[in-house]
Amino acid sequence: MPSAFQLQCHLVLIFLAASKGETRYLEVRDAGEDDPFLLLSEDLKRELSAGQIYRRSLRCIDMLSIAGQFTFTADQPQLHCATFFIGEPEELITIHYDFVNIDCQGGDFLKVFDGWILKGEKFPSSLDHPLTTSQRYVDFCESGNIQRTIRSSQNVAMIFFRIQVPGNGFTVTVKKSSNLFPCNVISQTPSGRFTMVIPHQHRNCSFSIIYPVVIKISDLILGHLNGLFLKKPSASCAGVGDFVELLGGAGLDPSKMFPLADLCHSFHGSAQMKIGCDNTVLRMVSSGKHINRVTFEYHQLDLQETETRKENSIEEFCFPSI
Repeated sequence: MPSAFQLQCHLVLIFLAASKGETRYLEVRDAGEDDPFLLLSEDLKRELSAGQIYRRSLRCIDMLSIAGQFTFTADQPQLHCATFFIGEPEELITIHYDFVNIDCQGGDFLKVFDGWILKGEKFPSSLDHPLTTSQRYVDFCESGNIQRTIRSSQNVAMIFFRIQVPGNGFTVTVKKSSNLFPCNVISQTPSGRFTMVIPHQHRNCSFSIIYPVVIKISDLILGHLNGLFLKKPSASCAGVGDFVELLGGAGLDPSKMFPLADLCHSFHGSAQMKIGCDNTVLRMVSSGKHINRVTFEYHQLDLQETETRKENSIEEFCFPSI
């Protein structure tokens, strides 16, 4: 049986199907019974390629992976609602309030959060985000017309809201923009390939995959300066300013996850690792002195692969949760 975290994430990801505008009953099932990622379809994106604006109503708990205009109207008091937004790894999300009719004085609220929060855990973590936690919230009831447009720092964002009076609500327009150097990313899919580049920036970047996966690092460049690779003084990454670490755990926040492996030497080739955790994160720590780059691919780990052991695989962590 999957963990509570997996079930929560799978439910959230199932709501990506809502971007197709279809009505669908949602059930909590074993992770292996139905893959929520299979509900995603390119049909709608192809249909809207002629410049049409996609419009639909929001549910109290919803998820969106496509740009458009979205309206929520309360049919009864709604006390705990959230909409999750997710883009491609190289996209940023812009949320603009077109219309808001809520009772701020009566206890309603409408807040954008720069990232995701599930069960009190944040992505990106507080260690990896350029803003403080309080700065990552934009409360409409406090900012009003002053800040009607908010742009995310990564490919995920969300709205929290409480609307107690039936008939009240809001309309937002969601747009996507390019991010030349994606830093913190949640993958929409359980498989893919990605290259993370940090060009002379003192920051930490995490790539999160909410699945047990096989991850293969095919290229790692650390301390790249004037075409030369700087030697690392020891095999340990302790005290090294530029390195990559693999993390695994049962929550969303990378800072609360298990450190599984550190990589602090540049290499070309292949290093494959199996990680059976509910969430796998590849995190790059950069001092800002160099251009760092890592290329990796990943796919969902199945039960057959857990029985096939290889020397460069990590199999002793998290497997009881599969």
